[in-house]
Amino acid sequence: MRALILAFLVLALTAGCGGGDDEAATSGDGCEVVQRPESRDPETREAPNGQLDRGTTYTLTFETSCGSFAVELDTDQAPKTTASLVALARDGYFDGTILHRVVPGFVVQGGDPTQTGSGGPGYSTVDVPPADAQYTRGVVAMAKTQFEPAGTSGSQFFVVTAEDAGLPPDYAIVGEVTDGMDAVERIDALGVGDGPPSQPVVVATVTVAES
Repeated sequence: MRALILAFLVLALTAGCGGGDDEAATSGDGCEVVQRPESRDPETREAPNGQLDRGTTYTLTFETSCGSFAVELDTDQAPKTTASLVALARDGYFDGTILHRVVPGFVVQGGDPTQTGSGGPGYSTVDVPPADAQYTRGVVAMAKTQFEPAGTSGSQFFVVTAEDAGLPPDYAIVGEVTDGMDAVERIDALGVGDGPPSQPVVVATVTVAES
């Protein structure tokens, strides 16, 4: 299983583009049939300087061609990485990107605007997960290469769809899906092995809510 995650950033990918009107075609699994968006050029951004308010709950809502899902961020366990995700989402970094890798019953992954499988924001953060970290259904964590230290993150994330993915504590845990796991399961159902889903899946927007 570890090899599947460690390979996240080396795949050649295809994926989808959003459409949300009532007349959009849908496949039998309830996902809209959409076209792949244009890939974006690599970027070099500056990492955010500050951290998020520990007394505030931050939720990212992903609007996808298979429905929406919400992720409540864990600012205590991954303060640097959650601050990065919020900054990127507020700047529209994830809008019009693809969920480029689906391993059914294991994970779905996105967060690369270049669609190359190796894209990122041009910086990395490090939040080392605890030794007893569990990658269970609905957990959202960050992908990294095998050569990077534990807890290293760019912009590529994955949502666990296995009851327990059985991964080692190498991947920064940034939160958990608190609403819309059915949408994640629709994406998971499009998996055909270890790679792109059977039809394009797009993240149209990612918005940030505070409470």
